[in-house]
Amino acid sequence: MLTHDILASVSGTLVGFVLGLVGGGGSILAVPLLVYLVGVRSPHVAIGTSAVAVALSALMNLWGHASQNHVKWRCALTFAAAGTVGAALGSTLGKQFDGEKLLVLFGVLMVVIAVAMFFKKAVSGDEAVRLDWSSAPQLAPMLLFYGVGVGALSGFFGIGGGFLIVPGLMAATNMPLLFAIGSSLVSVSAFGLTTAGNYALSGMIDWRLVAFFILGGIAGGFLGRRAAVLLSDRKQVLTNIFAGIVATIGMFVVLKGINNLSG
Repeated sequence: MLTHDILASVSGTLVGFVLGLVGGGGSILAVPLLVYLVGVRSPHVAIGTSAVAVALSALMNLWGHASQNHVKWRCALTFAAAGTVGAALGSTLGKQFDGEKLLVLFGVLMVVIAVAMFFKKAVSGDEAVRLDWSSAPQLAPMLLFYGVGVGALSGFFGIGGGFLIVPGLMAATNMPLLFAIGSSLVSVSAFGLTTAGNYALSGMIDWRLVAFFILGGIAGGFLGRRAAVLLSDRKQVLTNIFAGIVATIGMFVVLKGINNLSG
């Protein structure tokens, strides 16, 4: 038990450090860390546990972005509302899916996201964009469409989905990256809590691990933010390094899952 607690804290620290260092995407590491490092035997318990930890971490980070006015609240809440419906449907389906097959698909998603990060181009976006009566006919359908789709993937794989929500918000509204990151935390919190609630109803959350994971995440986030300040002029290099880490872990998860299914 003590070993699991320590490893859960270490995993949380790693995820928090990555989040603080590159500004997002660290939650995608939570499930494989819980399964392969901490030793959580059930992939479903790992998914439920990580969903709680990610949601609470997102709520803590949301406050900081909101205080700097980096949250487009109407767009964020509309996207989150649609995504919550998708997350409920996705997590319900995910619970019924074979755990090992779910991990294989999760690994494939990690590799796809890593490749997208390598080839992602910087865009400026429209800082003045806002959801109101005049822009609703154009923005609302896109926010609802992307929200449901991203929420379903988030719920199915039990992830906060920030690495999916950010490009989803940018595609739906053309808001700048900084505002998309801040606004995405509303959805990350909502999706994570929805997924966690669904898994909690089935008793698929290890609350003790959640506590140690979050404690580690707080420490890791602090260290990651300090490192990001020191290495701010090499942000793209750090992003590419992170993409490489995600791709490597994704391929490991796929190969491990295939081996378990065939063995």
